[in-house]
Amino acid sequence: MKQRTILSLLTAAALALSACGGGGDSGGTAAGTAGPAGEPQQGGELTVLEDAAFAGSWPAGIDPATNTTGGSNIAMMQAVFGGLFLLKADDDGSNAEVTPNQAESYEFSEDGLTFTVKLREGIQFSDGTPLDAEAVRFNWERDLANPCTCKPTWPLAEGGIQVVDPLTIQLSFTRPYPAVLASFPSANVNWIASPSALEAQGEDAFKITPVGAGPFTVVENQLSSVLELERNENYFKEGLPYLDRLTFQSIGGDQPAYQALQAGQAQAYEGLNTTPLLEQAQANPQLQVTIQPATSPYVIQLNTKIAPFNDARAREAIYRATDFEAINEGIFGGQYEVSQGFTGPGGLFYEPEVEGYPEYDLDRAKEIVEELGGMTIRLGTISNYVATQINTALQTQWQEAGIDVEINDYQLSGVIQEFTGGQWQAMLQTAGAWDPAAGVGVGFRFNSGVPYSGVADPKLDQLLNDAASTLDETQRADLYRQAAELIAQNFYAPFGLAFAPANLAAVGVHGPGLTTKIPPILVNAGVIWDEVWREQ
Repeated sequence: MKQRTILSLLTAAALALSACGGGGDSGGTAAGTAGPAGEPQQGGELTVLEDAAFAGSWPAGIDPATNTTGGSNIAMMQAVFGGLFLLKADDDGSNAEVTPNQAESYEFSEDGLTFTVKLREGIQFSDGTPLDAEAVRFNWERDLANPCTCKPTWPLAEGGIQVVDPLTIQLSFTRPYPAVLASFPSANVNWIASPSALEAQGEDAFKITPVGAGPFTVVENQLSSVLELERNENYFKEGLPYLDRLTFQSIGGDQPAYQALQAGQAQAYEGLNTTPLLEQAQANPQLQVTIQPATSPYVIQLNTKIAPFNDARAREAIYRATDFEAINEGIFGGQYEVSQGFTGPGGLFYEPEVEGYPEYDLDRAKEIVEELGGMTIRLGTISNYVATQINTALQTQWQEAGIDVEINDYQLSGVIQEFTGGQWQAMLQTAGAWDPAAGVGVGFRFNSGVPYSGVADPKLDQLLNDAASTLDETQRADLYRQAAELIAQNFYAPFGLAFAPANLAAVGVHGPGLTTKIPPILVNAGVIWDEVWREQ
């Protein structure tokens, strides 16, 4: 009761400061939307704001192979490079599927050991050179050889990338791997760069002014500040893109982004997560609000390789001291789903409850902490509203159990540095993806030997590998259920709110994933930029 009272007081303070409630309706748009959009119109410019703590940070440039934050920069990567495949959905977010884009078609072998991609004929990079199978092979080999966090973990056989003919390329695996298709939209192998331009410019220059075959070309790139793009006149889709110019601009969070939109300094913002601002935005007649289906619940990752979480008792104490239902009600008005597994309601294989999941039990948590002679831990997260609010609430809850907690928040580059340093103890992050086997999915957070995992469990590795290798969807679901149960049984990481951010757009702006729903392939939805347009 004391804990819930503290959370209620925190909530009251937050609401008083914001002068509004949180969240609200989870539908697509606000009152500012006036009926059907009508026929798309050609021309115009669009400025899109990106949070500096996540998508608005691209310190290593936007070369697919060397962009170390590529998984967060999907908007920019798709705008410049397009993509072999895209995740698309109906306007309400239903019937989501990965569809060919620069690829014309794909085919799995019956045994699941090969994946063949047929490219569309006649696609050129913006420098006039062909996007063919040799260009794809060059990119894939280079992408996989570089340290980008968004490279896929394909189980490639030796010599597993082969050019079949000028427009056909084939992957060969050591085990069946049907999850390969879902891995593309969020991975660097999806974004094909011009080998000729890379050779002519060199890597240092290319990461600033890369050349792709996407809907837009780079005019100016100020790292982690402004990326100015213009229409690609060589784009392979006739009549697209609709916009003449597209600018991505980094901004220091949700509040300044909202103010910039109100002032007309930008027309869109990706990834609003400050829940007290949602009601303001939804009541604003000049804005459209689109809340995407949640695919990636928050998870408290525990580093089982170092103290104190190399002791299962310490991990159990965290489970028993954590009440995500109270956090959801007390801070977020109960508007989010609380998941006990690694997929949200917008993703594949979603199960909100996991058999054997350790429930909140403050008395048991206190007993364990006393048995251990006390606990002192560092809890980190990325610098955004929802994550830092959750961490503050977790600190309050855990201190009720007698755990001393130091909380820290970081920009994305700082989070990466903490993980790769290996000395982090607890980290609140998002887990999963639209398909758990894809991108920053469950393996990214739980596989042995992965820098962004705190777990090393061969049995869990096998379950996740088997799930990614199974052709039958029912069997995949069962394997992921077993994996979630194993995580719970070993107290590896408590799961929490299945949160998805909102996109804001000025009235008169339209586009799939921006003003319609597409399940986020990682955290933000993959906007289809060549179809975004403005009323003139």
